[in-house]
Amino acid sequence: MAHNAETVPQPRSPSEEDAYVSWYGRVLGWTLAGGPPAQLVTGTRFDVLELPADAGGRLLRRPVDTGPVAVMGRRMRFLVAPGSAEELDGLLDWLEWGPVALDLTALGAGGRITAPVPPGRPQGSPRGAAVWLRPPEQGCEAFLPSLPGTGQGAGAGRRSTGPDLVRLVAAAATECHRARLRRRAAPARPVGAVGQPRFS
Repeated sequence: MAHNAETVPQPRSPSEEDAYVSWYGRVLGWTLAGGPPAQLVTGTRFDVLELPADAGGRLLRRPVDTGPVAVMGRRMRFLVAPGSAEELDGLLDWLEWGPVALDLTALGAGGRITAPVPPGRPQGSPRGAAVWLRPPEQGCEAFLPSLPGTGQGAGAGRRSTGPDLVRLVAAAATECHRARLRRRAAPARPVGAVGQPRFS
């Protein structure tokens, strides 16, 4: 069975793996698991809100605060506070999106994502490899989007004006729904057409 080169990145070389381990460990204090390619474990330092890349691109242009954001192939990943994944279904119901098929999911305890290319490194990875659009910084876990007043993922110095998970999920749901409608309205591509998702 042939693999699609756009969605299945080739294994990294040992030197690349060492660079990943060094940056994630030295700068962020995050531990990589498995590999190649190396994985980041969700549910401890952060959870992940995942949606189609076309919807995520439009979400990034909205006036909604986010934490770090990565893209891999046709999926965009927004880092949110630990415990947020468990709240997603309830939030979508409360926001009256519950019955709608949105292609909006979350990864929490026990999940993994492919570690994106560390910022500042040459972008020589295959198309479809994970990359940061908004890279994490040391201590960023204290300011990830979370539910107001819960303190999930917040450090002692967390600002009360930090990113709001409810606003992020509401905006993400809206953009996922709009992207779904746009796809339905778009003319069918010729058989064999290949292209990267557009964020416009």
